[in-house]
Amino acid sequence: MDFTNIAILLGVGLVGGAWNAIAGGATLFTFPALMAAGLPPVVANATNFLGLLPSNAAALLAYREELRRGGILLVKLSAVSGAGAALGSVLLLVSDQQTFLFLVPFLLLAATLLFAFGEPMRRLFVGLAGESQTSFAVYCVLFLVSIYGGYFGAGLGIILLAIAQIIGHSDFHAANSMKNLLATNFTIISIVIFGIGGLIDWTAAFTMMAGSTAGGYFGGRWARTVNQRLLRFLVVGFGALLSLVYFWRTFGPQVF
Repeated sequence: MDFTNIAILLGVGLVGGAWNAIAGGATLFTFPALMAAGLPPVVANATNFLGLLPSNAAALLAYREELRRGGILLVKLSAVSGAGAALGSVLLLVSDQQTFLFLVPFLLLAATLLFAFGEPMRRLFVGLAGESQTSFAVYCVLFLVSIYGGYFGAGLGIILLAIAQIIGHSDFHAANSMKNLLATNFTIISIVIFGIGGLIDWTAAFTMMAGSTAGGYFGGRWARTVNQRLLRFLVVGFGALLSLVYFWRTFGPQVF
């Protein structure tokens, strides 16, 4: 990897870490940046998990008290989420480059829609399900969405937040602590599987990780001073544009 790509990935990691701390949705531009740096699509996706890990995990320190009160329920949820993520990661491991490249525009579009309509979806989900500490359906939903989390994962945070609220965490900080724990849990599991499978470009991952660590720290400090609605609007707009670009690249004029 040459100096130019290293500088680009450091910069992208810095912006991505800050963006995740403030508004979320950084994968929508960090993943394409890794492909632009020359990584094959499947490798870029796997590498992105490690590159953005600090921005996912950093919040856990701030939620120590909430997590301590979670008890055995967090262990159960982590086990279910981890199993789903492991399955999703194995599916990525056995995917060939062409199959994954075919899915990229759909994955980007799904992530964009989750990000754009996640909050109404969360309210609807919570309203329909109510609170249920032991609902089998909730565990099934968590398992299924975690498969997506282990395979690609962008935009999943809002669904995890809804699940946390459904099982009784009406306080936002308690729900957010659970969301961050589950996201960090399946990210680490995915990284282990991708590492064993040889999918991670370690140089690119640690370069981006250095940037995302610094970005997550400063983003956390700036989060209350930045117009998050504007940033979220920009994420959705960029995601929609990126989805169109990759649909065009993958399918050409036959789609349009």
